[in-house]
Amino acid sequence: MSFTEFIQLNQREIMSSLFQHLSLVFWAVAIGMVIAVPVGIILSRHRKMAAPVLAFAGTIQTIPGLVMLGIALIFWGIGTKPALIVLSLYAILPILRNTYTGITDINPGYVEAARGIGMTSMQRLLKVELPIATPTIIGGIRISTVYIISWATLAGLIGAGGLGDLIWTGLSTYNTNYILAGAVPSAIMAILFNLLIGGLQRGITPRGLRRVNP
Repeated sequence: MSFTEFIQLNQREIMSSLFQHLSLVFWAVAIGMVIAVPVGIILSRHRKMAAPVLAFAGTIQTIPGLVMLGIALIFWGIGTKPALIVLSLYAILPILRNTYTGITDINPGYVEAARGIGMTSMQRLLKVELPIATPTIIGGIRISTVYIISWATLAGLIGAGGLGDLIWTGLSTYNTNYILAGAVPSAIMAILFNLLIGGLQRGITPRGLRRVNP
């Protein structure tokens, strides 16, 4: 059977896996943002804490995905919950690091000017620092999203669904069509999201800052 025929015959299963994969990625990155952005802001105010916190987050990122999923499996069993917890942990570091860097790298003159016209600390954060740091923060979200799209394929090993289900089915049955049905959409998704979020990042970056922010 050709790959095209396989896609036509299994279209419903592939689309279901694709939407499950997208759901895992969306929620993992969203949870990572909810945790990482506030923590990054706090670290920018207490910079002595930044090095150990970033080092700890970096240590989590170096642990292989299979190991993390195995640990999560012990505590929370199989299904979406353990996969989402692990993926969210992996999503934190790039967003956290970029939030902290984006705020701390702002030209001090901007902050001093805001302070000089009587802005409070919260006003400086909301009206000066975060708007300038937003392109850098979005850069972290882009990195996290691309990573999580890839790592989410491992979630199929613990029954969380997604495109990983197709890949692991193909590996266990020696069926190349299943492997391609999972791997190809995953790769295309990573490329598209990288381009889309990268375009958003460039679009909201002030012209004078575009050489500074990646």
